[in-house]
Amino acid sequence: MTTTTPSSVQLVSDLVARVPAFRDAYHTHVFHQGGVLPHVFFWNVVQGTVDSFLGEAGDGSDWRRTLDFLEEQSRRGVLGVDEVIVTSFLGDLPAPHEPGYEIVGQLGPVLAARFLRVRPGG
Repeated sequence: MTTTTPSSVQLVSDLVARVPAFRDAYHTHVFHQGGVLPHVFFWNVVQGTVDSFLGEAGDGSDWRRTLDFLEEQSRRGVLGVDEVIVTSFLGDLPAPHEPGYEIVGQLGPVLAARFLRVRPGG
């Protein structure tokens, strides 16, 4: 079961501060959801990150900055943060047959290890 925790809400706030390209998506999300739902918001993060990786993001998002941020956060070992990153980011990255799957090869060591645990077949 996924939950919203103060640490997972802070993860979203910190990500938006680090990667300003997510600000518009964040404001739209908060407006429509009536607050921050980290797992729901992270669908936007996956889409923006993969689009940036593929060179399709017209909003200036930076996939490297996003992956670096998520790697740093994953090293902290905070349960609510890890749950969002693993479930709603790594779990939602493209499948091997989908465009953008190659981003998996760019994951840092902590993210890569967790990806292999949750998606051993890719």
